[in-house]
Amino acid sequence: MNEIKTLLQSRYGVNQQITGEYDETLAAKCRNGTFVGARLGDLTAYHGIPFAKPPTGSLRWKAPQPPEDSDDVFEAYYNGKTAIQTEWPTEQASYYPQGEDCLYLNLWLNRTDDSRSKPVMVFFHGGSYGWGGTADPMYDGARLVGKHADIILVTVAYRIGLTGFVDFSSVKGGEDYPDAPNLGLLDQIQALRWVKENIAAFGGNPDNVTIFGESAGGGSASLLPIIPQAKGLFRRAIAESGSVALTFSKHECQSYTEKLLKETKAACMDDLLRLSEDDLKRLNEELNDYNNFPQRDGNLVPLNPYLAYEQGKSADVDLMIGTNSDEMNYWIGEIGGIVPYRVSMTVKFENDLKKLANDDRKRVRDFIKSLNGHSLWRMTEFYNETMFRLPAVRQAQAHAANGGKAYMYYWTTHSAIPMRRACHAVELAYVFGNLEETIYTGQRVDETQSDRVMQMWTNFARTGSPSIEGLNWEAYNAGSRSTMILAENPRIVQDPLKNQRELLSPLLDYMINPSYADLDYNVPYMRKLIVGGVAAVTAITASVILIKKLLER
Repeated sequence: MNEIKTLLQSRYGVNQQITGEYDETLAAKCRNGTFVGARLGDLTAYHGIPFAKPPTGSLRWKAPQPPEDSDDVFEAYYNGKTAIQTEWPTEQASYYPQGEDCLYLNLWLNRTDDSRSKPVMVFFHGGSYGWGGTADPMYDGARLVGKHADIILVTVAYRIGLTGFVDFSSVKGGEDYPDAPNLGLLDQIQALRWVKENIAAFGGNPDNVTIFGESAGGGSASLLPIIPQAKGLFRRAIAESGSVALTFSKHECQSYTEKLLKETKAACMDDLLRLSEDDLKRLNEELNDYNNFPQRDGNLVPLNPYLAYEQGKSADVDLMIGTNSDEMNYWIGEIGGIVPYRVSMTVKFENDLKKLANDDRKRVRDFIKSLNGHSLWRMTEFYNETMFRLPAVRQAQAHAANGGKAYMYYWTTHSAIPMRRACHAVELAYVFGNLEETIYTGQRVDETQSDRVMQMWTNFARTGSPSIEGLNWEAYNAGSRSTMILAENPRIVQDPLKNQRELLSPLLDYMINPSYADLDYNVPYMRKLIVGGVAAVTAITASVILIKKLLER
């Protein structure tokens, strides 16, 4: 990773005000300034455009504020800083310079299409709401916009982890920071407001905006349609491997606050506000593994997000949503191999099982018995279903039944990396056309599949339908449950994995998620290891590693 770090940091710079001449063909006049991009062949790329005031000083842990209006001219050559996070190999943006001043966006347009009402696609990165950023080369938009000249692509940074999702309600002075549990979502909304107000300067249509994202970005694309503050800012949403299930209750968010106060020895908000940016970076090294997800606070995010879909609150947005067939296999690599994965998966499974009512435990046992293969892969499939596919199914079903249009996909194209299969994040290189980014795919990548997927995604942004020539993609509803299988030979299937859906769907009200702060290691599997003479310390350490990295993307 040293090569990636060196490369990314070599690209860092600070955009300066331009006081002399500049190429007006590369300039866009926005409310907060005129921004001059860089020519990339037929493309113009704009990097590091501020969409909010820097969330520093008195604005730390506060809702984002619109940038000041300006008639000045600025460079848009360099990516803004990555939000504070722990460096991690699969999160390449983490190796780019970090800081609190991170609310910037990047934009690509193709000058071979000079129309003034282009569809706009706005991407929110993944990273478990604690990692990721727009500097990741996976999210470079040149390939997608190069092949689809009528599309404008925007990638948005937002606050994460320590600066983006913290509940201060139990801290003295915390009443002045009511938005802190969901600042990252508010940042995304502010970015969309900026797009609404300024995208016409780049030739974009402010009334034809599609948001999309993967993992935490997919969760964001699922939550924003049911948040009143985001209404009217976008027309369509694509959620990849993320749903409203990737949220925490207020109770689940308290563990992070307790750890924060313990690490800092802070007694009040004033103590926390005195922390320097370097202090936050050091503190993050201790806490980044315990990130909160967006809080179901009943204010910004509904207490029951599924109910909001069932009440038709998302009906004005076209939705495309889907998951990968082997989501959980991603974490085999994240935690160091199959042995720690097996130990950790079993610990999590037994802990989650304890939370269920007796009838629902039987339901899980029936599901496990219905599958073939090793118990590890059966547990893995339980989480593929309950944390990923079935929440997406329920979300799409509710959306379609209450006035919205929905499309469902199921990705089965495998990674070339051993044991990863169709894992979490494997589709990203295909969606952006950046097939040289093999961190999830391995070396075997199907360019035809990438072209097909880019056409589907952009068609949806243009028209609200992801159908392509020769392949009609039927809308999803509870009757047909039409699902596009994204494989070498894509096809529509009615109600795939029906038996698994029927067995496990009643469990979705438990909101099973990757919260691990209160895990109990006194479970039968761990006791069996100890009694059997297996090194208990090694087993527990391995468990902690997986649980800490669970849903790291």
